[in-house]
Amino acid sequence: MSLMKRVSLIFRSKANKALDNAEDPRETLDYSYQRQLDLLSKVRRGVADVATSRKRVELQVNQLEQQSQKLHDQAQKAIGMGREDLAREALTRKSALTGQINDLKAQHAQLQGEEEKLTLAQQRLQAKVESFRTRKETIKATYTAAEAQTRIGEAMSGIGEEMGDVGLAIQRAEDKTANMQARAGAIDELIASGALDDASSLNRGDDISRELEAMSSQSDVEAELAALKGLSAPAQPQAIEGGETLTPEPQKNAEPGSEERA
Repeated sequence: MSLMKRVSLIFRSKANKALDNAEDPRETLDYSYQRQLDLLSKVRRGVADVATSRKRVELQVNQLEQQSQKLHDQAQKAIGMGREDLAREALTRKSALTGQINDLKAQHAQLQGEEEKLTLAQQRLQAKVESFRTRKETIKATYTAAEAQTRIGEAMSGIGEEMGDVGLAIQRAEDKTANMQARAGAIDELIASGALDDASSLNRGDDISRELEAMSSQSDVEAELAALKGLSAPAQPQAIEGGETLTPEPQKNAEPGSEERA
């Protein structure tokens, strides 16, 4: 198979599939029924035209017969008056009219036969159209019911295209909700454990900690200062029995000449 034939075959198959997907049997049936109605209307017009022609021929035949009868009466009258020449002329014209009348009658018979055939065809076509209309409505009703049932089944099973999209959207929403719930639970656990405190509470905690540290440091300084003062304070005279007091001994390491100056 050549390349062009394959391309043509693929194109026709795709076009046929696209047309099949786009085709609605109800619309096709309605279109076919309308075509049959148009054909029936044409047949009816044809019957009417043939009947009109037949009627026109009948009128012409009647007129010619009247003229023929008139010529016959004139011929008789001419014979009675002894005018054989006039009688002969009248009979000659009557003979010509008789030929025309016979032709018109033959035409009339032919038209009458055509009219009968068209009338019978019209009746048959009309019966066929009525039968097709009944069948069409039945098929349309069945197709509509089947279509509704199919859509309900697809909706219930979730295999329809639209329901499939809705199912995917629901799945995505459930996944996002689960992720959000997990995130919220993790944050609550971190906050409860103190690993993730609020920023404002952290700032307030830092201020309190700094203040406590400052107070502790100042207390430590005061305590150390007091200890130093206790170590460097002079000894107080000790009281003895009898109310006497002991004076402290002079320092041994006195500078030379201090006694003399004293």
